[in-house]
Amino acid sequence: MNPHCKIKITAEGGIYTSRSGMSCRFRFFDRYGGVGAAPFNSMNVSYGVGDREKKVFENRRRIQKTSGCPSLLSAKQVHGDRIYCLSSSINSSREIDSIDALITDQKGVGLMIQQADCQAVLLFDPVKDIAAAVHCGWRGNVTNLLGKVVSRMISDYGVSPVNILAAISPSLGPCCAEFVNYKRELPEEFWSFMVSPDYFDFWQISQYQLINAGLMESKITVVGNCTCCSKDYFSYRRSTRMSDGVTGRNCSVIVMDQG
Repeated sequence: MNPHCKIKITAEGGIYTSRSGMSCRFRFFDRYGGVGAAPFNSMNVSYGVGDREKKVFENRRRIQKTSGCPSLLSAKQVHGDRIYCLSSSINSSREIDSIDALITDQKGVGLMIQQADCQAVLLFDPVKDIAAAVHCGWRGNVTNLLGKVVSRMISDYGVSPVNILAAISPSLGPCCAEFVNYKRELPEEFWSFMVSPDYFDFWQISQYQLINAGLMESKITVVGNCTCCSKDYFSYRRSTRMSDGVTGRNCSVIVMDQG
């Protein structure tokens, strides 16, 4: 297999193969298969939305087992642009405060993004064996968090962006991404991505930002499932429209095999 090519990506995830022959696996989890009760039924992975801690712990344990990784590295996401680089091994799972992007060269560590409409953008360089996971909502796009993550991969790990493979998770689609105050909230360069009055294609915006950061368009995959439309996923926007906005968080995980 050409080490720069990707295996077919589905709504459940996929596998990349590095130049060294190592596998990098990633998975996009839906809301099923966990232990939570409504409105968190059933695979909520967030401790910060009101679910019972024991249930979240068990859900994360199941995520870790399914992902096949000894430990998970996650973050208390804040819609900011701070990046955490893990450059040493960890023996147990941990969560980092006030971070929205994770990068590592460590094998066996699952980088986990929590989301309920925001994108999880999972990146892998098959030449340097570097993985990254980015929590990218519209605020992340506004701050160009994706470009900043690619820049850190270049500066800290010597990555060449043309080698990077990217997958954009199930997330808010252009069918549901309504921004009635877009002239105040979004930069003018995003306005060309309006697909109908007040509706924007943030999947295309993320691709645009990744390409501007040096990635090849052919190496970027968008799953294309809208979390607001599909009840298979937690959706903050859907729950806000239908009730009080209280809902769980899906997750996406990327991990490089230990070999």
